[in-house]
Amino acid sequence: MPSLTGFDKIVRRAEPLAMHTWFQLGGPAEYFAEPRTPEELTALIRRCHAEDLPVHMLGRGSNLLVRDEGVPGVVIRLSHPSFCEIHVEKTTLTAGGGAKLGRVVTTAVHEGLAGLEALVAIPGTLGGALHGNAGAHGGDIGQWTREATVITLGGEVCRRSREELVFAYRQSNLDEPVILEAKLDLEPDDPRELGRRMQKHWIVRKASQPMGHQCAGCVFKNPRSLSAGELIESAGLKGTRIGGAVVNERHANFIVAEPECTSNDVLRLIEIVRSQVFQRTGVELELEIEIW
Repeated sequence: MPSLTGFDKIVRRAEPLAMHTWFQLGGPAEYFAEPRTPEELTALIRRCHAEDLPVHMLGRGSNLLVRDEGVPGVVIRLSHPSFCEIHVEKTTLTAGGGAKLGRVVTTAVHEGLAGLEALVAIPGTLGGALHGNAGAHGGDIGQWTREATVITLGGEVCRRSREELVFAYRQSNLDEPVILEAKLDLEPDDPRELGRRMQKHWIVRKASQPMGHQCAGCVFKNPRSLSAGELIESAGLKGTRIGGAVVNERHANFIVAEPECTSNDVLRLIEIVRSQVFQRTGVELELEIEIW
């Protein structure tokens, strides 16, 4: 039986994960940890490695579906302020992996630094955005990233330079368990003009997505410069339902979880959508969300 003795103040057992995800679905985490310092975090990672416990990093849960059975191992969330700090020096923005991406964007805009404003409506944390190379309107966060500080599986803190980083469409080589911090090199611009551009991106993105009160997630990557949402719509799948899971009418690349929905409903609907789109268009959709 794995032991996390000594971490009692930051670890809880059988933590329901539904409340931590946008879908608001899924079972509990075997262990749920919220470290208070980088030192506490590295010690926990080392213990997990020694006890052969899987480690899962949880951001804001916007691109995550947790299975009904729950998650074995340790789920770690960097919610403490020590992991969410943001600093700006000249044209370099430094932020913790737990910082909300929206706050990183608005800080850059306020400081007159361009490059991130198109990402304003993308939910999640900086760490999650770097791991999945979040992007919008032809740009992504990877192109601005100069350096990332990570924690390896063995609990070692390492810096990854720009030359070591590889970013592609919705993916990166930042596969270490924890992205602790990153430095972004941005471009100076007029804060008022940046504010206008940021507001425009926000309005356009929000107008096409499910209503804010709905429990939903964007499911598939856009394949080869095509729109996953348009492919799903062209296959006649808007409104398709399995149990409490429904393909959204406003944007077909979102699945909405109604009150009676289970994670299994969403999984079954995902498979139906992938199968139908492939049969009708020959395009095989790739998941953007993570499934635990």
